[in-house]
Amino acid sequence: MRSRKYVTMLDPIQETYGKRLGGLFFIPAAMGELFWTGAVLSALGSSLSVIFQINVSLSIIISALISILYTLVGGLYSVAYTDMVQLACIAMGMFVSLPFALSHPAVASIRVTSTQYVYHEPWLGTINAERAWIWIDNYCLIILGGIPWQAYFQRVLSASTAAQAQIMSIVASVCILGLAIPSVIFGAIGVSTDWNQTAYGLPDPASRNQTEMILPLVLRYLCPSYIGFFGLGAISAAVMSSADSSILSASSMFTRNIYQCAFRHDATDKELVWVMRTAIVLFGGTAAGITWLSSSVYGLWYLSSDLIFVLLFPQLLSVLFIKGSNSYGCLTGYIFALFLRVGGGEPYLRLKPFICYAGCYLDIKFPSGPIYVQKFPFKTLVMLSSLFMNLSVSYLTKYLFNNGMLPQNLDFLENFVTKPIKEQTNKVEPLSNDVHEAKHLEKEPKDHIDATSKEAITNEVLDPMISKTNN
Repeated sequence: MRSRKYVTMLDPIQETYGKRLGGLFFIPAAMGELFWTGAVLSALGSSLSVIFQINVSLSIIISALISILYTLVGGLYSVAYTDMVQLACIAMGMFVSLPFALSHPAVASIRVTSTQYVYHEPWLGTINAERAWIWIDNYCLIILGGIPWQAYFQRVLSASTAAQAQIMSIVASVCILGLAIPSVIFGAIGVSTDWNQTAYGLPDPASRNQTEMILPLVLRYLCPSYIGFFGLGAISAAVMSSADSSILSASSMFTRNIYQCAFRHDATDKELVWVMRTAIVLFGGTAAGITWLSSSVYGLWYLSSDLIFVLLFPQLLSVLFIKGSNSYGCLTGYIFALFLRVGGGEPYLRLKPFICYAGCYLDIKFPSGPIYVQKFPFKTLVMLSSLFMNLSVSYLTKYLFNNGMLPQNLDFLENFVTKPIKEQTNKVEPLSNDVHEAKHLEKEPKDHIDATSKEAITNEVLDPMISKTNN
């Protein structure tokens, strides 16, 4: 994609399926960015409310305003520079505060608490056989659903070379394992702490339903105050960099793939800049508003990959690696996947399912109240069904149209209809709008086209490039 000089992740999709139809995929891509931005803003709001004892909603609004402001001012430069600062802040803040939390008198050995009951159940936990399919479904969603993100592709496509983009991606995949270690240890510390020995007191965070705030709680009650603020700086740096890149991603896709490509082909650069700025404000405000739809940071983070996994991933896979997919298969797979996914419901959004897959049950212990939950890995099934539907319909429509089983006037997406040639002979008139090119071709001798050329022209959509081919 870097070698083809694409600007956004949706460019190859629009190139294959058309501007308007490809614009449909902006919906899951933008929703993923908004859910993710809402998750990180909610995380920062929780951290600020714990450390500074301020209202969570107020801290979220402040965080969103800061992110929107410097994204408006800096654009992609703000993303690039904050990425560098963020990486240093996270590494320093997390690793510096970790030893203080581990050495607190109220914290038992995390090696012991990993397998033995001390203050709580062992933090390693177990996976029941009946829930194994749910775990597999979640892993597929997070891994494969984590690929088609504009926040990632905006960094890849802005790299100096394709080789540099590859190196950056591979190095990042290795380094992220090192940055994940402190997060796991902080969670283990929260389980290994006797909170009655701290100023937090009883009941513990799990009993108060505050497990999603365990990191700021550890920084405040198990670390010295100056170390806690230092760790909060690491959280703030991570959130700000993630928020501005996600807001910019959604805004850039809207400006290029929706506004410019689908509706305003002749838009000026100045016009696009103002559309981008307006989109940044709107998407930033929407992301902040999403934080009030869910009380769980994990729920928002989980949802951020959901629609991208079932709607966008199979289509991007088809465009980049599978030949033969067309607009009919794309549209059918999109609608089919959307129906199956919405039909499965979503507990975190209180969306009741109208399709009960195998193992669907009523969870009375769900944090937000009793609701039906799917036990079957239906999200992976929906993704595979979308991919299968795309390819099946694409190959079927290609076979029917190319063999004359369907009339060409039914090709409303214009995948197989060629432009009519108003000529009695079997010569190919130039289709280019370039007058000079047309006159040049008219002067050339008109040779007959053999049977092979006729078949090739029949099976392809004629475009201006064909006119430049020698007769």
